[in-house]
Amino acid sequence: MKIQFTRLLIASIVLSACNNSTPIDKEIGSAPNATTTVGQSGVKDDVSSPNIVQVAAGSKDHTTLVAAVKAAGLVDALSNAGPFTVYAPTNEAFDKLPKGTVEGLLEPAKIEDLKAILEYHTYVGVLKTEYLNDGQKFEQVSGQKITISIKNNKIYVNGTAEIIASIPTSNGIIHVINEVLLPSAE
Repeated sequence: MKIQFTRLLIASIVLSACNNSTPIDKEIGSAPNATTTVGQSGVKDDVSSPNIVQVAAGSKDHTTLVAAVKAAGLVDALSNAGPFTVYAPTNEAFDKLPKGTVEGLLEPAKIEDLKAILEYHTYVGVLKTEYLNDGQKFEQVSGQKITISIKNNKIYVNGTAEIIASIPTSNGIIHVINEVLLPSAE
């Protein structure tokens, strides 16, 4: 009799737990059957050092670059752990391009071209300036190589884009450059 009562008690507790009308989604504050997904860029972290995208987004000199990264759908990729080296052209560097170039690349039909250009500005790994030597070549995410040159103690990418500042981030380093790197047509 005592065993039956214990079984009955356990069964009623299990049934009560199964009939709980509060789904786990409701308990943690998300909507049931939500279809929205959040990538790495959506992770909220007020403790860690900012990543490449966060640093660029906070720079008044890189609004064009940030708009391009967003348009190309690369925010999550560049927010991941990396490490990455990003050669980040300033707004002034983009202004040196022929009129209408940037606007044209931001059009939906040109997104793949924009993505290829941005991938040409990105290296997987951290290349601090003290590691860079004249004549070095580095294969970028795009698959094409850049060449480092040193003239008068200044470091250049592809002979014309000068590294004017370097900013360490939580997932790599940003080298601010004064020219846009354009991949060769292949």
